[in-house]
Amino acid sequence: MRRRFNILLLLLAWCTIMVAQQNGKVQNRPYIDLRPFHYGFSIGLHQQSIIMPNTGYIDPETGQQWWVSNDNYSPGFTVGLIGEWRVNQYLGVRVLPTLHFASKHITFHEQTTGQTDYQDMKSTYIALPLNLKVAAPRHNNYRPYVLAGVNAMYNLTTKDQANIATKPLSLNLEVGLGCDYYLPFFKFCPELKFCFGLTNVLKTDRSNLNDKSKAIFTKAVKDAHTAMVVLTFHFE
Repeated sequence: MRRRFNILLLLLAWCTIMVAQQNGKVQNRPYIDLRPFHYGFSIGLHQQSIIMPNTGYIDPETGQQWWVSNDNYSPGFTVGLIGEWRVNQYLGVRVLPTLHFASKHITFHEQTTGQTDYQDMKSTYIALPLNLKVAAPRHNNYRPYVLAGVNAMYNLTTKDQANIATKPLSLNLEVGLGCDYYLPFFKFCPELKFCFGLTNVLKTDRSNLNDKSKAIFTKAVKDAHTAMVVLTFHFE
């Protein structure tokens, strides 16, 4: 009887040790989130698109009706810096100066003749997102979070003589989620973010066009709003 009791005690002790090891895992960089300010950098990929509802405009002189669509998306490259101010244990305010490099493919299709035209809309955005980060309590060496904010972007590569021209400045709403992973020497944070254009970037004044026949493409579009999906990897 005593032998069975000793075996039971050993089993209980072993279970207690295993639970304690599971819950008390050694934390990497336990004080990193206590700093009032911290910095880092990020790299990643993104996909840009431009949303352009068609007006159905018919040219009174030629009878042409063009349909415009952003039919192909090329992955782009993202690189930036991170500056974060710790508000409290769960809230942080982030500023992330970022560069986005990518291009969008636009197709123009004439409804009666089947004639087509194309435009590669390359863009180099300087972005300045301002995000509010809301994080869950840290568990061992990871901590999930969500974020939301606004993002002002300026396009350095707009072309006035293209079929469709856009304004360089746009304002975007951002929402996303990610997870902080605490490694021995730094914090690694994969993050997925969705950006929705709030401002109309379509340039409607085409008076400077050398080829006036291109003005019909602008009239075929009601407005234009940018959209972007960004997958970034932060190192802090």
